[in-house]
Amino acid sequence: MSSKAPLRMRATWRAILIALILIPPNCYWIAQVEGVWDKGHSTCMSLMWGVVFNLLILILINILVLKRFFPRHALTQGELVTVYVMLSLASGVAGRDMLQILMPALGWPFWFANPENGWADLFHRYLPRWLMVEDPGALRCFFEGQTSLYRRWEYVLPWLGPAFWWTIFISVLGFTMLCINAIVRKQWAHRERLTYPIIQMPLAITENGGDARIFRNKRFWIGFAFAGALDLMNGLHYLYPFVPHIPVSYLENQFGYLFTTPPWNAIGSFPFPLYPFAISIGFLLPLDLSFSCWFFYLFRKGQQVLSAALGLQALPNFPYLNQQSTGAWIGLFLVALWLSRVHLKDVLRKAIRGDRDVDDSEEPMGYRAALLGFLAGFSFLVLFSWRAGMSPAIGIPFFLLFFVFSTAITRMRAELGPPTHEIVNMNSGNMLVDMLGTKRIGASSLTVFPLYWFFSGRGYRGHLMPHQLEGLKMAEQIGMENKGLVPAIILGIAFGSISSFWAYLHVSYDVGMASMRIGHSGQWNLLASRLNNPTGTDLPAVGFIGAGFAFTLFLMFMRTRFLWWPFHPAGYALSMNFGIDYIWSCFLISSAIKWVILRYGGFRTYRAAIPMAFGVILGEFCVGGTWAFLSFLLGKPMYDFYHG
Repeated sequence: MSSKAPLRMRATWRAILIALILIPPNCYWIAQVEGVWDKGHSTCMSLMWGVVFNLLILILINILVLKRFFPRHALTQGELVTVYVMLSLASGVAGRDMLQILMPALGWPFWFANPENGWADLFHRYLPRWLMVEDPGALRCFFEGQTSLYRRWEYVLPWLGPAFWWTIFISVLGFTMLCINAIVRKQWAHRERLTYPIIQMPLAITENGGDARIFRNKRFWIGFAFAGALDLMNGLHYLYPFVPHIPVSYLENQFGYLFTTPPWNAIGSFPFPLYPFAISIGFLLPLDLSFSCWFFYLFRKGQQVLSAALGLQALPNFPYLNQQSTGAWIGLFLVALWLSRVHLKDVLRKAIRGDRDVDDSEEPMGYRAALLGFLAGFSFLVLFSWRAGMSPAIGIPFFLLFFVFSTAITRMRAELGPPTHEIVNMNSGNMLVDMLGTKRIGASSLTVFPLYWFFSGRGYRGHLMPHQLEGLKMAEQIGMENKGLVPAIILGIAFGSISSFWAYLHVSYDVGMASMRIGHSGQWNLLASRLNNPTGTDLPAVGFIGAGFAFTLFLMFMRTRFLWWPFHPAGYALSMNFGIDYIWSCFLISSAIKWVILRYGGFRTYRAAIPMAFGVILGEFCVGGTWAFLSFLLGKPMYDFYHG
């Protein structure tokens, strides 16, 4: 007697509609709080507090209203997860490292060109006008503000074409990432059993439609009360200075001033942040990663001191930290590729020969569709870039490197889940300049690089690909069909782009983009420098890329051969770049706490402490998010619990 397979939850159109309704105000919130006031920085986190804040409001409505008075219409966990995934992707598009970078770039080289910088003669002829805005009236409204987006239609029209084409580009970019995720998901989730730390709390609070066990745990509320009280007190201090204040920000805890004599002054900035939520997320991470992050941060500072002691800092860019980081991420990608080699052979057998022994029925798309989708998406991106002025000889390696970095970052998030991962200036453009030199790349291709800095270069903190994979894992975890999330993911990205264009135009026409701290002059100045001073291959830079790659392989070799080896190569990749400065000491504290608990209390005690860590995270997100929400309602800045 055969039994029917259990019915699986699907992404409902009701959940998708709720997310689409929430995306525009959420993007406007990000534009106002992060863009205008330079506060909050939810999109700089792996677990975006703004999305969690929205999710908690939905959970409250679900528990207090829908479940009580309309139980048949209450939201399920699958629907809450769908909303969470779509809001995360839309927030990533609107975030600090995407549209906040792209929007000013579209008009910056026209508005700020002058005889002194010579931009008009130097590179204006290479700029893709169909992707940019050069109308003087539209740019005046955008950069100077003091008007309304809805007052002069002729000043809005110049933005429509670029907004359309960039939305298509961003949607295809996101779709191509999704195809890669469909190919690797089974390997990482089932064969390697990666832990996906970032999704633990969203899954816990959405259980049973929000009526979750975690909310009945006393340790959860102890952690919540501690973190909430801290943010409440610091928020009141921001308004009323006589209220006591506990400094937690990296801006408030700086110790670089203690190192004043050579070679120690080469340490430079030396923050010691104490963010409770970051300590709690660090507590959830594997101990070897949290240890490796702060160890290699100090290792990086040691390189700077040693370089000064040996007189090597006089050399440009020494000790080539960005290049070390670049090599490390390439190494992590190749390690992931090697570990997946059997699975990838299965994927190719299914995609090419239709092998029935390979089951892809549980994937968001079949392996053949995923492979063809990746090839189609990649081809579109290269052709789009060719039309913009980047030759295919540069476009092909540019996007290959981008997806190498993206896949490595996504795997790192799936395995290790750090609170943030800002990887500054590690990008395809800089690596190609190091390897080929600006002479071989050419002026036309170089001119496209600043326009692509928004997705390949600024920091990767709100990267879309990890959020996609985490969404697919959440769906699988709760017995939800992966395929049903595909339209939700694409709609979240596309509508997030449209909403973000509207939000940034709205606030820019009001206050002026030039007054906001999200300008784009650096990349255009860099372009001018590259065109004025053509270079060839930078051999030392290439050498340090190779050194970072080789050291990563060495760390991985030692990790696989010796169980006692404490150094994780992802910690080296993260810490050779700037972003770890925001949280390194949080990892120091969390790894110490976790080591003590595991050493003297065992795994059972550690498991018992997890609800308290969830409480601390949610307490900060609730109270800190409330301050940001009040700033949005009152129209003025409030306390910022995380200045990322």
